[in-house]
Amino acid sequence: MRSILRPAALIETWFDTLRPEQKDLARILRELVVSASPELVASVKWGNLMFTHEGTHAVAIVMHKDHANLQIFNGAGLVDRYPELEGSGRGVRHLRFRYRYPVDDELVREVVRACVELMDQVPRTAPGALTEEP
Repeated sequence: MRSILRPAALIETWFDTLRPEQKDLARILRELVVSASPELVASVKWGNLMFTHEGTHAVAIVMHKDHANLQIFNGAGLVDRYPELEGSGRGVRHLRFRYRYPVDDELVREVVRACVELMDQVPRTAPGALTEEP
């Protein structure tokens, strides 16, 4: 009989797939996200560590060859407050972190808190999609 793979086990398996320098940075980012907004729910989706707020995509940790991105799904709405956010998509922006370089802990916490606050203010219709105001 098959058993359900628990999210915590799946997340640890995700960490096990990373190179040491990736794993170190990913764990730091996860701890900062969780400390900023403990209500976020972690899961592995699309090969990334995803955090949702009330069932809607909030942030994700996305690993690349030489850096990691902390994707902010409603980041376009936060660019004025946080010019460090990169990207040009309709909604998603990211903070880029190089492996073995220091992380601005307070910036990560502030951006994650702002992301969740904005999610609470703006109604959403589907995971990761902002609703258009008339």
